[in-house]
Amino acid sequence: MGRARGKSVILFAALVCALALPAQATGRERNRLWVESQNRALQKQRSTLSDIARRAMPAVVSITTQQAADVQAAAAGEEAQKGIGSGFIIHPDGYILTSAHVVEGAAEVIVSVLHPRGYVEEFEAIVVGEDARTDCALLKIAAPRKLPVLKLASASHVRSADWIVVIGNPFGLAHSVTVGVVSYMGRTDVTPNGRDGDFDYMQMDASINPGNSGGPVLDLHGDVVAVANAVNVAGQGIGFAIPIDIAKTVIPHLKSHGRVRRGWLGMSVQDFSPEVAEAFNLRRGRGVVVTDIVEGGPAERAGLQVGDVIVRVDQRRVRRAHALRWQVAARGVGRDVKFQVHRLGRPMKLTLKLDEMPSEETPLPTVASTAPGRHAGAPQPVVDDLLSPVPRSKGRRATPPPGEAAPGTGGSGQDAPAP
Repeated sequence: MGRARGKSVILFAALVCALALPAQATGRERNRLWVESQNRALQKQRSTLSDIARRAMPAVVSITTQQAADVQAAAAGEEAQKGIGSGFIIHPDGYILTSAHVVEGAAEVIVSVLHPRGYVEEFEAIVVGEDARTDCALLKIAAPRKLPVLKLASASHVRSADWIVVIGNPFGLAHSVTVGVVSYMGRTDVTPNGRDGDFDYMQMDASINPGNSGGPVLDLHGDVVAVANAVNVAGQGIGFAIPIDIAKTVIPHLKSHGRVRRGWLGMSVQDFSPEVAEAFNLRRGRGVVVTDIVEGGPAERAGLQVGDVIVRVDQRRVRRAHALRWQVAARGVGRDVKFQVHRLGRPMKLTLKLDEMPSEETPLPTVASTAPGRHAGAPQPVVDDLLSPVPRSKGRRATPPPGEAAPGTGGSGQDAPAP
């Protein structure tokens, strides 16, 4: 009996000691009105995003531009209005990728680079080349050392809801970081400021503002998958970026020629749809429909006709007019392209040699026009570009007044002239 009582006393003492530990911990925090969380997963996620931004920061630059009139004003002692933008270093010798509208019409381009010791260095940049249709520009600065670079990945592996990190210079606030997810891949139904171009946008909800244009969009490996480019002025959290694959295609052209020498077919094409099929008396099928032929162009010389349905280009299936347009443009001048088409239901094979795309100001006579009454497509959202206050083109306002839409709309239902 005595032994049993002694054993129970020992057990009770052990239990009291066990309960005393949390009681003491609670006692140290008895004035706190909440329970502290130990959310290690959130800390790890934050650490990943922070590491991505920290590693990329030295290769992201701020770009300041002045138009010719502003340079003259500054020389006269007047306060000059400066444009702001972003960019990132892609080669240690000082090559920088940015948006073409950031440097459009600029007489002076200054690039600010973060020095390894933490201060900012400024360099005057030369514009090696620019391309308005993809809104890409290549700059070069003469730095006294090899510069850090960002690696260019591919947007082909990016999917909706993937996390992305954007670094840029919004409103002149250098090296600002925003985080979000990819909202949609392959937006071809919007056009920035009403300009026609070879756009295949990545839509994202990461916050971007004037000055972010030309900045990198990074995946969770810290590699560039897109270039921040445009924002919907009527919405929130609706930003757009150009996939880096497009930039990688045009960079060699910009370095070698200062511009992109696009392949040109001399025809217009449109997505296959019930309305298009009815307008051209087609049955059913897939591909893109030839809606216009330019007189004397490569398409006419090769024997293509209005109403032909293009189903393959060099053994690759064609499903969208926009994809065909970019595929041909990126091929270059003088290249042969093999087409598989359906004409009145019969398969045919044709070979075209690409000419160089004429100037957009040059009117081109057509052999045949699109059939009347075709479906033009519903109005699409207006997208405004991000550079402010540098004007996008002479005589065009940077932003519309309240209540007025930004100029221009786009729509994939409309004719897309193939290069």
